[in-house]
Amino acid sequence: MGLEILENAALDSINTFRIAAIAKRYAKITHEMDLVSLYKSEAFKAPFFVIGGGSNVLFTDDYNGLILHIGIKGKQHFIEGNYVYVTAAGGEVWNDLVWYCVKNKFPGMENMALIPGSVGASPVQNIGAYGVELMDIFYSCRAFDTLSGEYVTFDKDACEFSYRDSIFKTKHKGRYIITSVTYKLYLKAAHNISYGAIQSELDQRLITNPSIRDIAEVVSHIRVEKLPDPSTIGNAGSFFKNPIISAAAFEVLIKRFPDAIYYKLPQQEYKIAAGWLIEQCGWKGKQIGQVLVWPKQALVITNAGAASGSDIYAVSEQIIHDVAQKFDILLDREVNIL
Repeated sequence: MGLEILENAALDSINTFRIAAIAKRYAKITHEMDLVSLYKSEAFKAPFFVIGGGSNVLFTDDYNGLILHIGIKGKQHFIEGNYVYVTAAGGEVWNDLVWYCVKNKFPGMENMALIPGSVGASPVQNIGAYGVELMDIFYSCRAFDTLSGEYVTFDKDACEFSYRDSIFKTKHKGRYIITSVTYKLYLKAAHNISYGAIQSELDQRLITNPSIRDIAEVVSHIRVEKLPDPSTIGNAGSFFKNPIISAAAFEVLIKRFPDAIYYKLPQQEYKIAAGWLIEQCGWKGKQIGQVLVWPKQALVITNAGAASGSDIYAVSEQIIHDVAQKFDILLDREVNIL
């Protein structure tokens, strides 16, 4: 059976904000050859957008182009020396991959349990949580080049990772479609439990020598306690990045706001907690129409009912404005705006 392309397809079920939007054309990609077929039909010469789990996109209008929904599945691994190489297809659910590694006792992903989205999106965003980033465990990815019609492989250096960023979001945005990712995990990796509330939760559970399963369960618990479930409340997780500022800017900030929440980075830079900045501007728990800033985590904007994408975008604009006015810091959205 050939690739099916639907006309005027509803998108509310494939975006975690559950925004009602229509795509002019829609195709679910279940095999790498589907992309080759689309290239041969010159589909990539018209506007298109790639969706995995739909957890990092906000539709502010109908999409007058082709939505490509990546549904390629599969996981495998092999061990070589002290490392295990785990390869997963782009359509795999990220959290399923995390638990695949936990169950097989492959350390490295446990701090990123319950991050929403798909495997294919993980290098694009350089996803991360609780002191671990994708770039720490990334080995390579296989991607389809929509300009040449060929498959290429990117190693870690070629991706030019930085905080929540990669070449797939910058100079090559929209060009490559990631169909599989390989992760390199060190079988004797040390646990990272110093970030956020992981250690205190382990202490409460009287766990002194945690396994990677313990850590994954604790991280999952913390996320469930703090963040809304996209299956019941429309949201895309963290809407904004934590801003990174210079040492000079940090000195100014900390003199004015000694209680600011921050993390010191190399190269004399500081990551400021965006949730704290937003909360200080009075946005935590605030609702405008059907848009609610989550009461337990101000980084998250939710669709509390039947909000439109434009409604949510307007609230994010107000938040950016208020934070800039109060702190002279410009917030950057993590979510793709269409």
